[in-house]
Formats: sequence, C-alpha cells, structure tokens
Amino acid sequence: MNALNRVPLSILDLCPIVRGGTAAQAFANARDLAQHAEGLGYVRYWLAEHHNLPGIASAATSVVIGHVAAGTRTIRVGSGGVMLANHSPLAVAEQFGTLESLFPGRIDLGVGRAPGTDPRTTYALRRERTHSADFFAEDLKELRNYFRSAVPNQAVRAVPGVGLHVPIWLLGSSLYSARLAAVLGLPYAFAGHFAPDQLYEALEIYRAEFRPSETLDRPHVMAATNAFAAATDAEARRLFTSVQQQFLQLRRGEPGPVPPPVDSVEGLYAPEEIAGVAAALREAVVGSPDTVRQGLQAFVERTRADELMVTAQIYDHAARRRSFEIVAQAATDLAPARLAATA
Repeated sequence: MNALNRVPLSILDLCPIVRGGTAAQAFANARDLAQHAEGLGYVRYWLAEHHNLPGIASAATSVVIGHVAAGTRTIRVGSGGVMLANHSPLAVAEQFGTLESLFPGRIDLGVGRAPGTDPRTTYALRRERTHSADFFAEDLKELRNYFRSAVPNQAVRAVPGVGLHVPIWLLGSSLYSARLAAVLGLPYAFAGHFAPDQLYEALEIYRAEFRPSETLDRPHVMAATNAFAAATDAEARRLFTSVQQQFLQLRRGEPGPVPPPVDSVEGLYAPEEIAGVAAALREAVVGSPDTVRQGLQAFVERTRADELMVTAQIYDHAARRRSFEIVAQAATDLAPARLAATA
C-alpha cells in the first residue's frame, strides 16, 4: 500500500528574508505562498517563531498568522511553533483566542519548549524568568486551561479565548517533548527538518507511552522534513545549497539572510563543518519529481507519520512556489480533503 495514501501534506514557513530582501517582502511572499498552497491542496500552513535571526521574519508569529489567514479561505493556519518560554500563557491564549475568533475553525496552536534563540535574546524577551523552559509543563497546563470553558469564580480568563478550545499541538526535537505529549494525550509534531537525531526514538516513545485524552483517543504524529524540488536533481541540489549555507553560517555564529544558491558548498567551508550540516539535514528530500516522490514515500514509511509537513528555505520566490507545487504533485495520492480541527 502506498504510505502517502493516508498522509495529509502541510507547509512549515520560516518566512525567509533573503540576502538583499526585506521583511516586508518576506511577509508578502508568505501570503502568496499560502494562497498557492491552498490551491494545491495543502492542509496546514504553519509559521515558526525565531528571534534575533536576520534570515527569519516570523518573530511576531501570531501577527504573521493573522496576515496569512486574512489572505486565505480554507487552509488551516498556525504556529510551528510558538515558543512558550518566551511568553506568558495568558498572552498566548489571548492572541490565539483572537485569531480563532477572526478565523473560526482554521487556527492551530503548536507550542514548543525551547526559546528559539540565544540566551541573551531570551532574557530580553522574558527577563523575569531566564530559565523559563523549566516551567514548560506548568505553562502548558495553564495555557490549555485558558481555552476551556470558564468555571465559577474564575479570577483570570482569556478574553477572547475562553471556551474556544483552540487545537494545541506539542512540538519537539527531543524525548522530553515526546513523553509529555504522550502523557497529555496531545498530537505531536517532530522537527525532523533540523534536529533528526532523536526522531525515530521520540516517535516510538510517544506511541508507546500515549494515554488517551479528551483531545485524542490514539497517538497522532506529524513529521517535518525539508523538501526541495525542481525539474532535475541537479537543479534541486543547487537550490538546497541556500539552506546548507544558512546552517553553516549559523553554526559559525554568523547568522544572516538566506543566501543565493551556489553550485556546491564544497570548498566554501571546512569538511567537518559540511559533514555536521549534512547530518542535521540528512532527512531532507531533494530532487526531481520522481526523486521527491520516492523520498517522501520512504520518509513516511520510516516515520509512520499520520501527517507530513515540509519546509524549504529557497532564495528565489518563484522557485520556492514551484518547489512546493512539485512536492504536491509528487504526492498525488494525498487526500485533498481538509482535516477537521483537532479539539
């Protein structure tokens, strides 16, 4: 049986700022890509929260979600994710309660434990709790409660937010997040696009330790990976060099905008640097339509994912649109129906 028969396809957008470009262009491109994805049958369009990174424009994630949702009609729009370490649970509940009120039935709230930035920026974001990742389980419980129906004499409510039951996903790249999602009975999304080391172990733990809840009666996994597609394998590999360069720059402590592609990163960086980035990006699917079809098929079979999320930091917007189009066409067996909201 074709594993892709049962797997909805979605997009994770890091809202890339390319070299020589601006955040305004990145936001326009995000809305345009979401509209394109909606027409291609993608199910979800998620934006990622990162801070103090010159190549990522989606720091104010809830604002960008509103921008994208306002330009689309049916695709679910959400966070992949909001980094709860950077925010008070009440503020997040109010933001996503507002989004759900504006775009009912179309908003997802994916939350993560890591701050998504360096320690100094974390302090600047939420200086009263510099180790706030340690409070993640507590903050997550508080956040979930704000979306439930109010109880008598409840002193603090999220307005809007209370009673809206915005779907919450737990995001992660570690065994901790897998175990917490399992204990709470929440849907789980793993960041295989940049941190694949514990991908398969985390998914096995999540499935083995899952406890049915009011949200889910069985485990539900979304696996994320890079997918770079073009007319030929060589062209796709060239597009892929932009994200390779971006990772290499980040690992050198020199983050920057998304650079234009090159013929090869060999010779531009030390061999050990290239090897390290290759390991981090080893789950990437890169190539022509046939290569991408086979790669996605293999990734789904390895992860046994219920949903698949793809991302691609491509320098040229037209090439990026075309890449996601090829990915959608390569996965022609994906069911086009939209998913019901996960309560």
